[in-house]
Amino acid sequence: MDLSIIVLAYNEAENLPILCQKLNEILSKLNEKYEIILVDDGSTDGTEQIMKELVKNDANVKGIIFRRNYGQTAALSAGIDYAKGNVIIPMDGDLQNDPSDIPHFLSGIKEGYDVVSGWRKNRQDGWLRVFLSNIANKWIAYRTGVNIHDFGCTMKAYRKSYIKNIKLYGDHHRFIPIYTLREGAKISELIVSHNPRIYGKTNYGLSRIFKVILDIELIDYLNKYGQKPIQFFGLVSGFFIVFALAFLFFQFIRWYVWGGVLISPLLLIGTIFFSTGFQMFCTGLLADIIMRTYYESQEKKIYSVRDLIGSFEQ
Repeated sequence: MDLSIIVLAYNEAENLPILCQKLNEILSKLNEKYEIILVDDGSTDGTEQIMKELVKNDANVKGIIFRRNYGQTAALSAGIDYAKGNVIIPMDGDLQNDPSDIPHFLSGIKEGYDVVSGWRKNRQDGWLRVFLSNIANKWIAYRTGVNIHDFGCTMKAYRKSYIKNIKLYGDHHRFIPIYTLREGAKISELIVSHNPRIYGKTNYGLSRIFKVILDIELIDYLNKYGQKPIQFFGLVSGFFIVFALAFLFFQFIRWYVWGGVLISPLLLIGTIFFSTGFQMFCTGLLADIIMRTYYESQEKKIYSVRDLIGSFEQ
């Protein structure tokens, strides 16, 4: 099989030379044709220069350099777009993912699985980050029915045929197994090593936990009502109409029996706040669908490449 390793890098100048050396040591023993694609997501620490040196000295290494920082999802999308291998393994460029796990991922693919998802069972991160991440992973598994433990682990193995046409937006790179399952993919899970970070600092904060919750609700909505939104909005509007009629009937009864209508300010304020919040949520869903139409109708990418280094063939 042809293998593409996609390394996502943002300010990883010190880590990339070590990582590429380890990758070549492992991959050269596999008797497989491979390429290493480094994606520089708008780094400011000299990562671009390091990448150019690595590409110059190693024919297996290629580089994609973004015009600015677009985020992990865009970097992974670019790597997938330019990858030639029929098996793709993305990984972070911070040395926390271990190249020695690659043969185990390939064994899972050879066993007939279409996706092999990494599970950082012994994560080398702060306890709060791990705790919140575990909650988010359990919620995603519950909402989607995809029973894996670690959606946030970048290191996974995919058959390219299952992911080449997936459109990724926002921070949806962690949800690729969900998309592939709905295309009929067989998914397995593999416990992987997770090393402590030696150089640089993490680029991802705890704020993304809330973003993950919003994203998974969006994905669930798109899965159930993406092609029939009128059913969702019709159900909600019917719910509001029933409550409105109930309030009107209650007020009519009070007027008919007691001769007056009593309106509670708290009830009125609560109703306004609830209605406004729900309207904003629905507006967000509609805005995301419109955004997808904007990109896909123009075949517009969610990233912009400034330079390609190495021998890319499209």
